[in-house]
Amino acid sequence: MAGIGFELRRMLRRNTLVSLVQAYTYASVIGSGPWVFSIVGILLIGIFSASVVIPSVLVTQFQTSVTYLVASSLILTGLVQLAFTRYVSDRLFEKRRDRILPNLHGLLLVVMLTASALGTLALFVVLPGEGLLYRMLMLAGFVVMCGVWVLTILLSGMKRYKVIVALFAGAYALIVAAALLLRPWGLEGLLAGFTIGNFVLLAGMWVLIVREFNPEGRLIAFDFLRRDLLYPSLMVVGLLYNLGIWADKFMFWYFPPTSDGIIGHLRASIIYDLPVFLAYLSIIPGMAVFLVRIETDFVEFYDKFYDAVRSGGSLEYIESMRDEMVYSIQQGLSEIAKIQTLAVLITLVAGPSILSLLGISRLYQPLLNVQVVGAGLQVGLMAVLNVFFYLDQRRIVLLLCLQFVLLNVALTGLTLWAGAALYGYGFAVATLLTLCTGLLLLSRQLNRLEYETFMLQ
Repeated sequence: MAGIGFELRRMLRRNTLVSLVQAYTYASVIGSGPWVFSIVGILLIGIFSASVVIPSVLVTQFQTSVTYLVASSLILTGLVQLAFTRYVSDRLFEKRRDRILPNLHGLLLVVMLTASALGTLALFVVLPGEGLLYRMLMLAGFVVMCGVWVLTILLSGMKRYKVIVALFAGAYALIVAAALLLRPWGLEGLLAGFTIGNFVLLAGMWVLIVREFNPEGRLIAFDFLRRDLLYPSLMVVGLLYNLGIWADKFMFWYFPPTSDGIIGHLRASIIYDLPVFLAYLSIIPGMAVFLVRIETDFVEFYDKFYDAVRSGGSLEYIESMRDEMVYSIQQGLSEIAKIQTLAVLITLVAGPSILSLLGISRLYQPLLNVQVVGAGLQVGLMAVLNVFFYLDQRRIVLLLCLQFVLLNVALTGLTLWAGAALYGYGFAVATLLTLCTGLLLLSRQLNRLEYETFMLQ
């Protein structure tokens, strides 16, 4: 998200209460807007279709199908998102913009062909006996969403955050409208509306990128696959991070006592999915703090530190900027902790009323409390990983993501074996332990920053 700090600093420079509220609101929309629009859009389709689509179980089948499309496409494209972003960054640094668009086309071709092959294979394994139209729409949706994630990460690298939010808002408004128009055709109609909206989203992103990088010369290239330009560590990190986020969900979906069969071999866990959804809404303020503090204060002193290193600044000034970097990280993590603690307290007090308002049993309250804590810890972990990415410590990020996956799988399995009283603790404790490891390694890294910076020149 490098670059968002410029806009936020411009707002904060006015030093008024209004500008402060404006900055945090802007950061909330930028940091959480796309997935909030996605979740709300899918929920609205379910609410408005429940009385029209017969039988009503088809609405649940639609929402489950979309959840699997999102999860599987994120995990698959995790292999290329970070690595290709680094490729683009390197080409921009070399002032070779002409190579970006052809290689983007090459990446989209590779990703979509791979998604088509894997999706076709999965259709016969996961959805045996389902209608041909439903399976074709699932395949189309999977391929299109893989393309969407690739272009989303590139637009983020181009600092086009407002455009991303606007495109997601427009696309999901179209998805809701198209799904409602097509709902008389049941599950296939709802899924067709979803696929059409995401295709429009994909096309809109592609047009913006083509306008940004004037197409000249080659139409398609595969330079990003060259061994000397690949970053295998970033490919593995992207895969592991997405696996770590989804691992506990898949385990609850396919553990018989906590799940139900929905369609084909696709399953869902009502007792786990609803608290997870509500918990992730609670991190919107934490995401805002993360962006405002890490992407303004930290990035400002980060730039000054490395500018001083490159331009021959005094050792005293370099050490001073290092100290400011450390202080800004401490302040950012402290504010994230405060705001997420407030979210936990609000959940404890208002949780029963919120659940009753949504028509959800209060028996979900203990699991919701744990999930809110886990989601808040995930924001802290994201902040730590972000700092390591700035410092180009890919091996440390890889270690942390591997730990996150292994702990989440092992501890979630333990809680499933132990019983309902411990549900949700697997993800929360795994995130906490990974965050603690990250903080220890970050403290060590910052203490050695000047030494490593100069010794690596």
